[in-house]
Order: sequence, then C-alpha cells, then structure tokens
Amino acid sequence: MKIQYHKEWSNSLGRDMEWKEYGEGEHSVLAIPSQDGRFFDWENYDMVATLSPWIESGKIRLICIDTIDKETWSNYGGDNRWRIEQHERWFHYVIDELLPRCRRWENETFLATGCSLGAFHAGNFFFRRPDIFDTLIALSGLYNSHYGFPYYSDNLTYANSPEDFLRQMPDHHPWMQMYRSRRIIVCIGQGRWEDNTLPSTRNLDSILKEKGVPAWFDYWGFDIDHDWPSWRNELAYFMNTIKPLR
Repeated sequence: MKIQYHKEWSNSLGRDMEWKEYGEGEHSVLAIPSQDGRFFDWENYDMVATLSPWIESGKIRLICIDTIDKETWSNYGGDNRWRIEQHERWFHYVIDELLPRCRRWENETFLATGCSLGAFHAGNFFFRRPDIFDTLIALSGLYNSHYGFPYYSDNLTYANSPEDFLRQMPDHHPWMQMYRSRRIIVCIGQGRWEDNTLPSTRNLDSILKEKGVPAWFDYWGFDIDHDWPSWRNELAYFMNTIKPLR
C-alpha cells in the first residue's frame, strides 16, 4: 500500500502536527488513537494491518492523526478553561486545516473512527459536524466531557459533550435530519476496564432512540475487554457490514 508521512504547520495550534495516510482508496477514514495516543499507534497496534484488505483493494484511504490529550483531557492539574480552549483549537485544527488539506474533491465526506478516548473524539467530530462525516464507528468510548472535566463546566465543555448537547437539540435543528441519513455504529465490550464507558454508551443509546436517530449500538460479551485486541476484532466486523466497503 502507498504510505505517506506528513508534518505540517498548524495555525490553530502554532506548531507542526504529524499524520500518516495509508492507501488511496475511495472512502476516506479518519482514525483517532486512544487516550494520549499518537498518529503511529494504529500502525503499532495492528489496526492498519486489520484494515489492510480494504486499503489494498482501493476501498478506503486511512488517515491516522495525532491528539494533544496530554495537554487537554488528561491534564487534570491544568487550568480548566485553558485546557478546553486548547482542545477546541485542536478540534478546529482537524476540521479547518487537516481535513481540507486531505480532501480530494469538493464536499468529500469522511468516516470517523476511534477507540477509547479516540471514540469520544470521533463521536464529537461526527455529532458536531455531520456535514463533514457520513459514518461513525466508535469503539469503547464515552460521550460526555465530564470525564476530563469532572468539576468544571462552561460553554466549551458543553459544546464538546455530545450526550449533553444532543439531549437539548431541538428536532428542527438542521443536524437532526442529517444524523438520520448517516451511519452511526457504536460498540462496546462488557469485559475488563469498561466500567466508565458502559454507562455513557448506554446513555447515548437512549438519547438517540428518544430523538428518533437510527443507530447501531452493539454490546459485546463479558470477555471483550477495553483493549486493542477487542478493537481490532470489532473494527473488522463492522467494516464488513458497511455495504459500499464490503
């Protein structure tokens, strides 16, 4: 497969940011690593190898990006307002800089996927910007900002908390009909280390049902842990269910 490494300046963050692309396939997949992860984690933990049949057959192009979680969601000792503002700068780096840089034709849309905190980021991107993302595959995530900001709340923590803003979103909001035309897949195991993520996943499941938004929530067994082997199996399974990619 064709592999491209990039390191380019971000005006939003005031620094160079790195990412890698795998393949040149028709559907672009934005992949976000687990908490505090780097752009090379998906390769190192064999997620790229898991997706190689789709990459090699020209069905997808995989874009693996960096997070700055250590400055934001994991930086519990930092100033809360600065932390969420820094996260928002990273959000806009991805939305306003990286994805336009990667877009190959006008109005190209993306599949967002991630595992653990990467699933939160993928869901946050998808629910905030369904005009840019046509599909969500979120694995072992949580979908509110309370995890990173347990004793703090402001306009930006709300804007980055899908459980909260979806619950309050009116049915006439233009995003609602867009959600209903998109593919939403949320999966979680019930094994070790899923104690925090299971309640959040069930809550998001309930909210989308109440809103009349079709979504596939799949709860795997008690032997399915919050770990890379589970995510590899889940990702391959769901990629096989998406009709244009089979």
